[in-house]
Amino acid sequence: MHARVTMTNVQPDKVDEAISLWRDSVLPAARQQKGFNGGYLLTDRSTGKGIAIGFWETEADLKASGEASPYFREQMAKFAGLLTGAPVIENYEVSVQA
Repeated sequence: MHARVTMTNVQPDKVDEAISLWRDSVLPAARQQKGFNGGYLLTDRSTGKGIAIGFWETEADLKASGEASPYFREQMAKFAGLLTGAPVIENYEVSVQA
């Protein structure tokens, strides 16, 4: 399994809006992508920091849905008015799962 970690900074007064957007729009779109295997959204309401982690069955599935894909660009565009800077995106192999 592989994971994409997207770290963002959201305007602190927009955290609830970002959470709703991720839950109600981004997650359903992710579920339509080949190989998507779930995800987590972690937030710090006091600072606006957020970490989204998406899990993918294969590295190929992860890459197909990555930064260069229309899917990924469309999802990130949904947060355009909420972020205070560019997201940091990293990909990992899941080495241990419990």
